[in-house]
Amino acid sequence: MNERRDILKNSYSRSGIRYRLLIVVAIIAVSIIYTNIGTDNDIIKVFSQKKELPIYSVDTAGKEIAISFDAAWGDEFTLGILDILDEYDIKSSFFLVGFWVDKHPEHVKEIYKRGHDVGNHSTNHPHMSKLGEDEILKELGEIEGKIEKITGEKPILFRPPFGDYNDRLINICRENNYYVIQWDVDSLDWKELGVQPVVDRVTRNVSNGSIVLFHNNAKYVLEYLPIVIERLQEEGYKIIPISKLIHKENFYMDSTGKQILKN
Repeated sequence: MNERRDILKNSYSRSGIRYRLLIVVAIIAVSIIYTNIGTDNDIIKVFSQKKELPIYSVDTAGKEIAISFDAAWGDEFTLGILDILDEYDIKSSFFLVGFWVDKHPEHVKEIYKRGHDVGNHSTNHPHMSKLGEDEILKELGEIEGKIEKITGEKPILFRPPFGDYNDRLINICRENNYYVIQWDVDSLDWKELGVQPVVDRVTRNVSNGSIVLFHNNAKYVLEYLPIVIERLQEEGYKIIPISKLIHKENFYMDSTGKQILKN
């Protein structure tokens, strides 16, 4: 019995020592930070930093949503998509990659001419989080110049390829007057599962302020797009471009990536 008490006593003693050591280390760390950055406000900033987020959706008062198309690898359905959007009097948002723009400048003109957003989707479609600052600026800048030369306007929307981002990318985009756009409803049209899976996935998951992701070269896009539009309109949704859906200033982002207008 005495032996067991001694073991427990030693165990508690070691735990106490570890606890005290942790306290000492924490005090030293705070002292170092205070010495280096100097003020209470700076210390608060260090311990309250949060991850930067792109816009996944928008807090809206009404039933407004946006649909968008990423264009990188193909082009055979682009004019058909534009015709369908015209038929339903809908404006959308297209995110274009640099090498796609090089191959199809006439379709860039047509997208812009018909009143849709022309967004930046990078020059070479890389994983942006793996790039340094100079590489990010190059990916943004080269395609930006190509789009501006064709349309006469600098794009303000950027969608990271693969939805891949980090704080560095978000901050650089912000400094260069871009709103970084993701999505909260992925149609998964690239999986080529057929028309009905896309229709079901989109119509069952949208809500006020949603941003829907499609692709301009999806196999069944000319079949599912009219059905999706009609279903959404029947449910009372108004489909507008992302540039009209998002708040341009005086907003904050919640933890889900929803953009919310400040009171």
